[in-house]
Parts: sequence; structure tokens; C-alpha cells
Amino acid sequence: MKQIAQNYKSGDLTVLDVPPPSCQPGGVLVRSLFSLISTGTEMMKVTEAKMSMVGMARARPDQVRKVLDSVTQQGLLNTYKKVMNRLDSYTPLGYSLCGIVVEVGRGAEEFRVGQLVAAAGNEYALHAEYNWIPVNLCVPVPAGVLPEHAAFATVGAIAMQGVRRAEVQLGDVACVIGLGLVGQLVVRLLVASGVRVVGLDPVEERCGLAGKAGAVLCAAPTDEGTAAVERALASLTDGRGADHVLLAAGGSSAGPVETAARLARDRARIVDIGKTRLDLPWNAYYEKELDVRFSRSYGPGRYDDQYELEGIDYPAGYVRWTERRNLECFLDLIARGDIEVDSLVSGTFPLEQATSVYADLAAGSLAAVGVLLEYPVPRAEPDQDDRPVPQHPTAAIRPPAARPRGGSQQLAVGFIGAGNYASSMLLPHLQRHGDVALVHVGTTKSLSAVNAQRKFGFTAASTSADAVLADDSLDAIFVVTRHHSHADLVCRALQAGKAVFVEKPLALSGDELQRIVDTVRETGNDRLMVGFNRRFAPLLVRLRSEFGTPGDGSASRYLVNAGRLEADSWYRNGALEGSRFTGEGGHFIDTLSWWTGSLPAEVYAVGGPAPDDVQVTIRFQDGSTGSIAYLTVGNARYPKETLDSAAGGRSARLDNFTRAAVWAGRRQRALRSPGGQDKGQRHELDRFITACRQGGPMPIPLESLISTTQATIAVGRSLSSGKPELL
Repeated sequence: MKQIAQNYKSGDLTVLDVPPPSCQPGGVLVRSLFSLISTGTEMMKVTEAKMSMVGMARARPDQVRKVLDSVTQQGLLNTYKKVMNRLDSYTPLGYSLCGIVVEVGRGAEEFRVGQLVAAAGNEYALHAEYNWIPVNLCVPVPAGVLPEHAAFATVGAIAMQGVRRAEVQLGDVACVIGLGLVGQLVVRLLVASGVRVVGLDPVEERCGLAGKAGAVLCAAPTDEGTAAVERALASLTDGRGADHVLLAAGGSSAGPVETAARLARDRARIVDIGKTRLDLPWNAYYEKELDVRFSRSYGPGRYDDQYELEGIDYPAGYVRWTERRNLECFLDLIARGDIEVDSLVSGTFPLEQATSVYADLAAGSLAAVGVLLEYPVPRAEPDQDDRPVPQHPTAAIRPPAARPRGGSQQLAVGFIGAGNYASSMLLPHLQRHGDVALVHVGTTKSLSAVNAQRKFGFTAASTSADAVLADDSLDAIFVVTRHHSHADLVCRALQAGKAVFVEKPLALSGDELQRIVDTVRETGNDRLMVGFNRRFAPLLVRLRSEFGTPGDGSASRYLVNAGRLEADSWYRNGALEGSRFTGEGGHFIDTLSWWTGSLPAEVYAVGGPAPDDVQVTIRFQDGSTGSIAYLTVGNARYPKETLDSAAGGRSARLDNFTRAAVWAGRRQRALRSPGGQDKGQRHELDRFITACRQGGPMPIPLESLISTTQATIAVGRSLSSGKPELL
């Protein structure tokens, strides 16, 4: 299928051929008819991508701070790889469309194939021929509403949420500053609500368009224009000023917020809908005691994964207008003739012309408010509503042909998942490895698959784990997906007769782990490796060699400065993905087990000051002990991992995989990692590839993988019981 994408590093826009997304549970697969280009939000993103690296840094100082923190914890080289991987990737555009349902996923049975729907979401309602849309970001289009008008629903919901945040009432007077696409819709919604409206915008045509929609007066934000609007407000309000000022302007000027204070009445509401610079003039806002409010996108539910992805609705008695109900309401207003959007359509263009359309918008040669992209629709038998039903996209998908093996004896590798960790820490090593052929990559998102194929040379790309698992040409499959899917994919890959490399954790529960053990027993396939890379880190290997065998009296302490999660991190979904320690703690338990040369026998865990903090004490089978302090409340610049160990009059210390030291007798030996921080990924991959090609034992014995996973899961039980847990 075709999809518009932009390379954030170069700024180049293109229409790509990408694999269509698969239909997942909790949503529907939609073939696009029309999608709306946001001439504000999207063009800002397009412009930002064309900046120099310095310009990008100035535009996003928050991201610069994160990069600097990452350099301190992960080293300059590893941070550079991750940043470049993110930048040198195609990113999607679009977030508002109308299309036809072609497949219904489990849990989305309220929709039906052939139904006309409007869809929202900057990760879902993209400028692409096909999109998978979660149920709470998709609504039926009422009879009588044209598809090209329904494509405005998402931007309409943004405008509607801004009006709701203003809490307007009949007879109020409002001023809209910024009469682009969102501002025009705000004007229409205010007029439909019985509110008298004035507006400001530097473009004369936009002022005229708002006037035709019912605004009393609109003018340019010059001294003369602002004075004219001020006089109109005085006439409408007996000199009080606007009850509400809605900011739908962008840019870096503080002019909109200064003008808002000038035009607002005492204790008026100022609502920021767009990305407006908010350097508030304190005196003006204080003296009028102005109420400044933000309007968050389409409405309540936005940025809440439980609402948007899991389909958990908010009860109407507590949250009357969610983002989905805003979408429905806007379409209903169009259906009843209370809102008109046809005059906002500045042009409709076929998808193939998208790059030139964006270029014309950026250059200013296309002066537009609303621009639509139109998609070709293959006709089929009409449904009961006589609407055309497109062919199912997966009909065009073909499994990759078996790769001729010849005499190369390369290991044919498939990847399920290709996120930032896989793309920065695993795939670059495999791409350069002469004994590896990267054959098939499967991801849930179309652009992720294409990015991986473009960067690393995969022969085939798809949006289905099933396609990778069914590929008979593969020798080994890497599972680098979210945690909840690991155990199932491991079992299916083992059943398919493949060698399997899975990122931690191997399993999230005892039942999942038992299923893996049973699968190994039933299939006889024990070619399994978990990405416990620390034990392969060159500096740590040297440290253990210098330290010597710890012996049964060793005691070790592992401090992990895990840090806080981003607000939108999928790690936060503990009900689905397990706790943070369950997901990551296996790294540290495995490292201590390898260091002592013994398997865990008992764990005892207590919580810390923050919900994700854990302090774990481990007793190993040989009597050695180890403790892990997994903390999220530390400073972001403090080293992420430090390991101390003592045994038989010797002491050892590892400092974040960059420096180490051994104290023995009266001597101290200092060690350094010559190439910077190295946590062992390349070396673990070399060992895995060699084992797969030569048929030798896996780099980590299966018994150790199972024992480490059992101990990681037992930490959760100990936290609940408050008692030690035997393994």
C-alpha cells in the first residue's frame, strides 16, 4: 500500500510502498477514502524536520536534556546510535480521515465490514491507504454526511474540546485569535452555540471566511485591526470585553497572549487550543484575574492507553464528553446542518501528489485552510448501504520465497519487532556479521517494518508475526516485542523448529514459563537464548578473570539507577506488561548468577520509596549472596549500574561498564573499557550465531535461563507475601 512519510533527519517527504497493517484485536482495519492535511500541526512538524541539528535542538530543549542524561548513563556512542536511529527513520503524518471498514478485530464487533467511519489519532489515522484504528478512535459516519466532510471530524473534535473548555453560554461573546483550520471550526461551533464571535488573523481571506460563517467582525492583528475588534467588543458587551478568548494561533510570538489580555473582560477565560507561546504579561493577567486554560487535543481519553488502545470507556455520568463522543457530536452537527465544512476545503488532491502538495503549502504557493488527500477505491459488491467495499489488503501479501541457501551457510534470521533497542543495539551488529543473512522482519506498524528493511537490508518486510513464523527459509527468529507477547512467540517459534533469541523477560508468570518448558520437552527444540547481555560485557569478563572464582562465600551488591519512566511509556501498563522489575530484573539476577557461578535458591524482596523501587536479596545454591537495589528515585546523571563484590579478602567494583577495579592483597588493579561503555550485545550475538551455525550448546544453559526467570517472577511473589520465596 501507499503511505506518506517523512525522514526526520533529512526532512524529505515521500510516498512509500509499505506492507498494510494487520487487523488487531480491539480495533478495525480501515481503507482510507479521504484524509485531511492539518495545515497547522503537520506543517509545523514538516518544517521542524527541515531544520539543522542545532535548530532541532533549539526547538526541542526537553529532548536535548534527555540526550545529555543518556550520555551520562549510557555513554556517548550508545546514545549517538539511539538518537541517529530515531532521526534517520521514516515517521508518519496525518491524524484525521474517513474510510471504509474492511476487517473487524476481536472486541470491535460494534462495527461491520463496509461501514463508513471517521477515525482519529496521530499513530493510527495516518495518510495511508489502510490503517488499523482502535475502537475509541473510530466512529460511524451518519447517513447523509459526505466522506470528504467526515474527514474533518478529528480537527473538529479538537475545536470542540476548546469550546467546551471555555464553558461558553448562550449570549456570551468570544474572540478567536488565529483563524486557520482549527480557528475556523471554533468560530462555527461558537456561532452554533449562540455565542457572538469576533476574530483576528493576518490573512484577509481567512477573516472573510470566518465572517461568512457568522463572525461579527474579523480583522488583522495590527494596531488598526485590533482597535476595530476592540470597538466591536465594546459595542457587543457594553464595554466589558470578551467573555472568552480562544487562542488557535501558533508561532513564537507572544502577541496573541498579550492581545488576549487586552480584549478580555475581568475574569474572562483564555483557552489555549494551538501551540501558542505563553509568555504571559503578569500585570495584565493578574489585574483582570484571567483564567488561563489548556485544551488537550480531542478531549478526555487522549493520551490514555487504557482508553485509546484497550477500549475502556469513561462513564458518561462522570466524563460526558470524551474524545470519541466529541467525534460523534461533530459529525452529528454536520449531519443536521448546524456545522458547514465544505467552504473550508481549499483543494482535494490524489495521494500520489502529496509531496508536491506539502511543498506548495510550505512555500506558500498553495494558500489553504483545509486540504484533502483522496485515495483510489477498488469497487466490489455494494453492501446494504450501497457503499463501495474495497478489497481486503492482505490479498496482495505474498510470503517471501524461500531463500536459496547454496554453500554460504549463512544463518537466515527473522525479526519479530524492530523498535529502538533492536535497531540500535542488535541489528547493526547482525548487519555487519558475515555469517548472517537478514531475511524477514515483521512489526505491527507499516513504517517500522519499512525502516528496518531500508536500514538493515531485510529481504522481506511484513506487519504480522505470523508471516515471520511461517517463513520456512528462516533458521533463527529474534523476538524483540513488548513483554506480554514474549512467551507465546517463543513457544510458537520453537514449535516451528527455529532457534530463538528473545529479549528479556522470557516470561511474566509461572504459567508462561511452564508453557515454554513444556514446549521444549514436547518439541525437543531447546535452541533458546535470552538477551541477558551483561555477562558477555568485555570489561565484566575481564573483571571476573582478575578477581578469580568468587567461591561459596562471596557477597555482591548490584545498584541499578533505573530512573523514572516517561508519562507515555508502555512499561507503565503493569497489568499487561508486568512490573518494571519483572521486565528488567532478569538482567541483574543473571549477572549475579554468572558472577557467582551458581543458580538462585531463594529470593526476598521489599519495596522502596517509589512504587517501582525494589530491594532484593538472593541466596544462591552454593551459599553465596547477592543484593539488588533497583531504584527509580535517583539522579538522572548518576551512573545507571554499579556492581560491588567481596570474597576471600578480595574486592571488585564495576562502574557502569566503563571502569572497574580489583583489590587483592596490597594491590589494586584498575581496568577500563577502551571503546567506551559496552554491555556485551555484540559478544552475545556472536556466541548465539556460532552456536546456531555449528550446532553447539546455547551461550547460556537452558537451566540457567529458567532459574533466572523463576527468580525474577518470585520477586513479585515475595513483595506480595512479605516472605522469602524458595525456588
